[in-house]
Amino acid sequence: MDNNMYDQMFGLQQAWFNQALAHQKTLYDEAIKAWSRLLAAPKVIDWARDVAVGTTPHDVVYEEDNLRLLRYKRDSPPAYAEPVVFCYALVNRPYILDLQPERSVIRQFLNRGFDVYLIDWGDASAADRSMTLRDYICGLIKNVADYVVAHSHTPKFHLVGYCMGGTMSTIFTALYPEPVKTLSLMAAPIDFSVGGDESLVQLWSDPKYFDVDALIDAFGNCPASFLQASFQMMKPVQNYVTKYITLYEKLDDEKFVENYLAMEKWTNDNIPVAGETFREFVKKLYQRNELVKGEFRLGVGEEPVQLKRITCPLMVLTATADHLVPPGQTEGLLPYVGSTDTKAMRLNAGHIGLAVSSKAHKQFWPEATGWLAERSSPPPSDGHSSPSRTGTSASTKAARRSHA
Repeated sequence: MDNNMYDQMFGLQQAWFNQALAHQKTLYDEAIKAWSRLLAAPKVIDWARDVAVGTTPHDVVYEEDNLRLLRYKRDSPPAYAEPVVFCYALVNRPYILDLQPERSVIRQFLNRGFDVYLIDWGDASAADRSMTLRDYICGLIKNVADYVVAHSHTPKFHLVGYCMGGTMSTIFTALYPEPVKTLSLMAAPIDFSVGGDESLVQLWSDPKYFDVDALIDAFGNCPASFLQASFQMMKPVQNYVTKYITLYEKLDDEKFVENYLAMEKWTNDNIPVAGETFREFVKKLYQRNELVKGEFRLGVGEEPVQLKRITCPLMVLTATADHLVPPGQTEGLLPYVGSTDTKAMRLNAGHIGLAVSSKAHKQFWPEATGWLAERSSPPPSDGHSSPSRTGTSASTKAARRSHA
């Protein structure tokens, strides 16, 4: 037999052998992984039961109706006179801002040296169905602002609003500009004339497809189950298929499973929204875009909210892959305000990634908190702010309102 032919035959046999060996190794490795996942399954049940979120130590310092104001504990006196107040949306729990120790926006601000407060709206009950945006902004947020100012050594504070909470923070600042040292908005929907081709929320809220009156008239409040289903259907393949496949593939990765369970706990922890507030938000803002048009009124016969009254330093923080609030909806506020000191930052992440992604905490939030620090005053001469109070005294706990 010719040597060349022999070498070719031997080479083919060697290639077939190597390929078969590679396939066998792949099957072996996959079998080992499958057993590893199977053996990890009982642990996942324990991890799911014990998953901890919102663990940064805090005191509840003020309560009114369902609202609780959390003040986070510090190991040292604040480095700045002005505290930071976080205002989250009404549709989810605010602990997304303090999901886990290594993914906590709250801790970013604490580490920077700020005194930090967070508004927890609680659950809207049937008795709250008639609450309007005016009740939330001119009532609850205003009362929180008064409390924070009264218990600080400064008449001002930094206001940070996330999503719907950013919209309410914007309206509050336009109505009550005096106590707001700076306004920071995280993925806050403001200008609904932009981003319509990027946001399913804006498409679905179109009056041609969505009768908000029928929904609220039927249920009183906007049901948490309705909101949950709506959010899930924005990315149905990812939410109903892909994430479970990924979980299975990484079932033996304890850190991944821990992060996954924390996010799942928050994602499924929806709360109802007061009916009239939801109706007002959809009709006046999503459908009519009244705020940037200068036509938005919190009550009949009241003057329209004037965005030009916002003159404090303004920072807008957006996510380029946000399927809920496209960046343009938040950045669209800039031409309408009176602020001359403004900053816009974009992160390559989604709506929630703005708060919890690793890339956000490596560079984005250190830069954002630094911006606020540069616009803060030194602490008072005694070197400390008022002590954090545990619980709520009768003088600061408001009586619950009854809504028809």
